[in-house]
Amino acid sequence: MIKFYETELAGRKLSIETGKFANQANGSVTVRYGDTMVMTNVTAAKEADDSVDFFPLSVEFEEKMYSVGKIPGSFNRREGKPSESSILVSRAIDRPVRPLFPHDFKNGVTIVNTVLSDDQDNSPEVCAQIGTSAALSISDIPWGGPTAAVQVGLVDGKIIINPNEKEAKLSDMKLTVAGTEEQITMIECGAKEVDNDTMYEAIVTAHEEIKKICKFIADIKAEIGKEKFEYKSYSVDEEYYKAVKDTLYDEMYEAVKETDKIKREENVEAVTEKIKALAVEMWGENAEEEHAFDIATAVHDIEKECVRKIILSEKIRPDGRKIDEIRPLYAEAGLIPRVHGSGLFSRGQTQVLSIATLGTKSDSQMLDEIDLSKTEKRYMHQYNFPGYSVGDARPSRGPGRREIGHGALAEKALVPVLPSVDEFPYTIRVVSEVLESNGSTSQASICGSTLALMDAGVPIKKPVAGISCGLITDDENPDNYVVLTDIQDIEDFFGDMDFKVGGTKDGITAIQVDIKLGGLSYEVIKQALERTKIARDNIIDNYILKAIPAPREDVSEYAPKIVTMHIDKDKIKDVIGAGGKVINKIIEQTGVQIDIDDDGRVDIYSTDKTNCEKAARIVYGITREIVAGEVYEGIVTRIMNFGAFVDIGGGREGLLHISKISKEHIEKVEDVLAIGDEVVVKVSDIDSQGRINLNMKDLEKSDKESK
Repeated sequence: MIKFYETELAGRKLSIETGKFANQANGSVTVRYGDTMVMTNVTAAKEADDSVDFFPLSVEFEEKMYSVGKIPGSFNRREGKPSESSILVSRAIDRPVRPLFPHDFKNGVTIVNTVLSDDQDNSPEVCAQIGTSAALSISDIPWGGPTAAVQVGLVDGKIIINPNEKEAKLSDMKLTVAGTEEQITMIECGAKEVDNDTMYEAIVTAHEEIKKICKFIADIKAEIGKEKFEYKSYSVDEEYYKAVKDTLYDEMYEAVKETDKIKREENVEAVTEKIKALAVEMWGENAEEEHAFDIATAVHDIEKECVRKIILSEKIRPDGRKIDEIRPLYAEAGLIPRVHGSGLFSRGQTQVLSIATLGTKSDSQMLDEIDLSKTEKRYMHQYNFPGYSVGDARPSRGPGRREIGHGALAEKALVPVLPSVDEFPYTIRVVSEVLESNGSTSQASICGSTLALMDAGVPIKKPVAGISCGLITDDENPDNYVVLTDIQDIEDFFGDMDFKVGGTKDGITAIQVDIKLGGLSYEVIKQALERTKIARDNIIDNYILKAIPAPREDVSEYAPKIVTMHIDKDKIKDVIGAGGKVINKIIEQTGVQIDIDDDGRVDIYSTDKTNCEKAARIVYGITREIVAGEVYEGIVTRIMNFGAFVDIGGGREGLLHISKISKEHIEKVEDVLAIGDEVVVKVSDIDSQGRINLNMKDLEKSDKESK
């Protein structure tokens, strides 16, 4: 049966339809907002996979190029692997819904959001967030929603919910907030140095709209929602876990208090062996194989309980730090030869090396996405997380979704401080190599990349730093919680929040919040914003600016040098020539690279600035107007018995008659000129047919003048 529901969001109609499409899915809805339309289908496996010890949730956001009337630009003209933008949206959808599945639920769940239509004014991401919540809510899949999400813009200081395309271009931030009726469940933001108070107000304003959509979905669920199916609970054996706690709790408590990560892991492994021995004692010699889940869960749960108790009860952290204390920091710039810029940033046992490379405008990344406002990227930030950074012996298989997400977050944090193309006409790529990991590598990559950019001579407006806050809550008393500044991996893994903030001393440029509980209160959000601001200022003043006080005045000797000039748009064809003949000849003669924009901007690149200047003179010669009476440099191209032809720029030749070469009598042109000679000539006149006549003798000084 087809059902149709309608409400209003930010002054525009939002509709949810179900029963028309994909009726074999556990839950299916189509969300329409303006002319943007997203179909969401959710399915669950009938049985859990006993071989996995995690909840197998898969979230997809499928960008279909037909949604914007485009044919994919790939070789086979079909959508291939997900674009980075679609991966980032998938991650943003995943984060608020994952914590609301039952903790003991292990049936595989797949969520597929297909963009059917995108009108560019109404966000398909928002539709997918709402569609995911609605489809899960009305399905028979166990889930604790509903949730909802909106985007927030800031135009001329005014907070705008779900800005349209025009407003988005003017906005000082792109903020996505998800939540339940009670709390915030996800924050993702890129901003142009927005202050804490404005950011907090935007989040609270977003939540007011989220509450309305959650109520809308809850009413739909109440009317047509299916009864949730029963599932096999994956909880640790109670008798076994009690035995573990009774005998090994104190040992685990002391094991996790080791300040060094490697030693702590060794301590935990020693306790783990004893937990396995208890299983063998209880279930026999095959216990490790037959009760692998119980053993792994017991290790996880008892370690988690110990870590959280240390923080909540003793108000200290596993490594002995105070609640608001940052690990030891280190910053260094310019440590790698030959590269264009490098920066090393360490925070405790987290260490990131960032490398900056400068390229030409043609090196920018071309985009083939449904967001038609984005056709290319001039700044690319990529993040690598090799196995050796955590002591794992595993081969590199290319970036996964986590790596793509962390690179995008660092990119988002740094874009607002980059110089414009007019100020710095380079394409910029930064690669962050995680050398050692103990939590907050994405934020360390922001700091390291600031150092690398400054070392590369990129005139960034201000330094940017990143820091993360964590959260430990009391399951029995929600009012008892601790916000942690600069979380390490164990606090992230067993904690309730990873609140990452990047920014300058003047404001926030990026936020990403992951949570593992039902939601965050306003007070926790405010406290996290305050803590990260204090930490950022400390990192910038005492470490980044001490390592490199300002961007280098010049780019590296190994980076391309640039000469920029502007020519008349009508002259572009002259510089390029038929089939690229002219521009290719310039490149061959000088060894440069040339980019020409449609507006007449010409960027000439070479590692040798002399070659850039030589090419610029050639381009200038091609595009300048030839005026009678003016003097030009030229090259002899042909010699005839009556004179010589001289190229005075851009292949435009003039005749230098034999009588105009010198004041002295000349029998043969070859006596004084040869092909390839560089000469200085004066344009005598240009006839009605555009033929140019040249003169050298008028520029020749007489013997008397020379004396």
